Amino acid sequence: MTGAVWRASRAAVKRRRVQTVVIGLVVFCSTTTVLLALAVISAARAPFDDAFAQQRGAHVVAAFDPARASAEQLAATAHRPGVEAAAGPFDQAVVEIPTDWVGRPPGALTLVGRSDPAGPVDRVQLLGGRWATQPGEVVVNEPFGGFPERFLNAPLPIGGGRQLTIVGYATSMSQSAGGWVTPEQAAALRPVGRQMLYRFSDASGEQRLTSAMDTVTEGLPEGALANVQSYLVLKQAFSAGADAYLPLMTVFGVLGLVVAGLIVGNVVSGAVISGYRHIGVLKSIGFTPRQVVTVYLTMLSVPAVVGTVLGTVTGWVLSQPILQSAFSGITTGTAVIEPAGWLPAATLVGVPLLVLLAALIPASRAHRLSAAQAISAGSAPRNGRGLKIQRRLSGTRLPRAVSLGLGQPFARPARTALTMSAIVLGVLTVTVTTGLSTTLTRLVDHADGHTHVNVQTAHMTGDKTEPRLTPAQTEAMLRATPGAERVAVRELVQVGLVGYPQPAFADFYGGDDIVDSKRLQAVRGRAATGPNEIEAGPSFLKQHGLKLGDRLTLDLDGRHLTVTLVGEEAQGNARAFTSNDATRAALTDDPHAVEYDVRLAEGADAEAYQRAVSAADPSLSPSVFAPDPAGPIVAVISFATVFTVLLSVVAALGVFNTLLLTIRERRRDLGMLKSIGMTPRQVVVMTITSVAWQGAVSAVIGVPAGILVHRLLVENVGSIVFPESLIDVWDAPPLTGLAFAGVAIAVLGALGPARSAARLPIAEVLHNE
Repeated sequence: MTGAVWRASRAAVKRRRVQTVVIGLVVFCSTTTVLLALAVISAARAPFDDAFAQQRGAHVVAAFDPARASAEQLAATAHRPGVEAAAGPFDQAVVEIPTDWVGRPPGALTLVGRSDPAGPVDRVQLLGGRWATQPGEVVVNEPFGGFPERFLNAPLPIGGGRQLTIVGYATSMSQSAGGWVTPEQAAALRPVGRQMLYRFSDASGEQRLTSAMDTVTEGLPEGALANVQSYLVLKQAFSAGADAYLPLMTVFGVLGLVVAGLIVGNVVSGAVISGYRHIGVLKSIGFTPRQVVTVYLTMLSVPAVVGTVLGTVTGWVLSQPILQSAFSGITTGTAVIEPAGWLPAATLVGVPLLVLLAALIPASRAHRLSAAQAISAGSAPRNGRGLKIQRRLSGTRLPRAVSLGLGQPFARPARTALTMSAIVLGVLTVTVTTGLSTTLTRLVDHADGHTHVNVQTAHMTGDKTEPRLTPAQTEAMLRATPGAERVAVRELVQVGLVGYPQPAFADFYGGDDIVDSKRLQAVRGRAATGPNEIEAGPSFLKQHGLKLGDRLTLDLDGRHLTVTLVGEEAQGNARAFTSNDATRAALTDDPHAVEYDVRLAEGADAEAYQRAVSAADPSLSPSVFAPDPAGPIVAVISFATVFTVLLSVVAALGVFNTLLLTIRERRRDLGMLKSIGMTPRQVVVMTITSVAWQGAVSAVIGVPAGILVHRLLVENVGSIVFPESLIDVWDAPPLTGLAFAGVAIAVLGALGPARSAARLPIAEVLHNE
């Protein structure tokens, strides 16, 4: 009888080709969505830990005083209890960069002598160029990999008339140095320390790391350990930047899982219910109840397995570039944020299992039905709530096709509820994506309706042309050049923070239009427009334990300046703050403008202005300003859009399948309606009406829910503070569009089945019945 079961299953697959294709397509899209969702959830769970482990990051970067501990003594610490791996000792020198260099401010730069970027700890990833192999060469640390190729072979002045040649750029998750040179070069730079890199078998907390370092330094001369950098500090800084975006991605991942599960359950259970009549026929010709269930489970497994395999392959291929895009702009070095390796196996097993479970519940009911009951159950319901509602609607003044369409879903309330749930989640996703896109776009949108020309200095662009003008003369020239209306100046300076181990980058803005152009704009407190005032983002405040009103002491070139934190920005780097030119002037007498922003007068010729600036000083690089949203923000918007499209397609497929099953069940009714005069156009209207109202009701539920989810998301992002103007983004146009989102999803899924129903031949349907 096994052969008979297989033949019956294969015949059912062939006979129900459209349904088989729909099931396979739904499973394919759902599997793709599930794998992407799980990939994002798994990657968002611990991206720093994954990237850190991949690059064998150092749990502790320790600097020792070479006058107190010899290289041999330090090398012996690698074998202390608790040390899993170690690298070093490496000579560590600190050079003072006197001028701006390749877009960076002057200041101290730590160089470490390493002959090889690999090793048991802190595997430095070369991003471009080559490793330093001889004295006079340097490889620059670039955490984000955005180092322009034109800077390769550029000189790096290190004071005293000396310079190194930049031959490569690399990244280290351990942030163990600002650059790397050969051991011989490091020795020639008069190293002030020796660096050791440690990985410990237990590095679960600061207390464990402190205990491990006590074991490592036991027996070394007192004062030999000069400085310690814990990987937990790097992880905290990473989280300050990543926590803004990872929760958003996780929400979309969870939505993807829920919608995919609902649709698969709806489609598969509907396929079994619609086959009750066939089940009755099989029972009447001698198939046992168990064999009947096996026939249907086998019939559904064929498209489910094919759809799962194709969906797993597609999801796996898409997940890697999507994750790389999603995590771009977050410091992970070059470690590839990949989906967990177990995900394909999980979807290959889990999705077919979900299909079988969804089918088993209605199939088990068919298992208990007699042949006569099963055949009767296969017909469209003729009594109960659906018929009563249709009778009430028929008494209204609505067109008959509309009243029939409105009442039709009540015949299968459970199926209708599942379909509407999927549409509601689809509308919710569209709403959240619309809100997030608007909020994040407004966050980085500095457009004021004017043409702006951005003018960068030679130090910013890496141009070796010697400047003709001083910063003050450059600003005066930009103002005097015909077409200029307002000029703003940005100076980037690296300053020390008294009482804190790490320096910070200060953006000092001067000139015109500072507040209006959002260069200084606080969401809490006020803008730092006065002398000795600064503002910073939530990441900076969190990392340094600050609140509004607190005071900081800045250190630059031996000069100290106490400043007051007066404002909190919407976002910002954990190691950067913003201030004004008056504060910069109190801190240093050496202005070094990084770039200028020129707002042109209405009707001014931007190209002519650029030519005039280049002629006045060839070292300047003017270009028309084009807003460039931050990488993670673009990634979140792109990622949300991809998931929105996927979930909308899956929801539309659910509607398509529901109507397909309904039409199959109601073939006799449709034939009767057409025989008494219902036109094909009325059949289409009836069919579309049956789902259009579900889409409208789903929009009524999904849009407010999406607005609520959007508010909860943006209000609970740890490293970005959104003002109310960026949270309440729901103007009339987007709300009007969203009101039609549910209807659009429903109608999109209904068009195919509606046209199929309209083309049903009356004679064939009634003859078959």
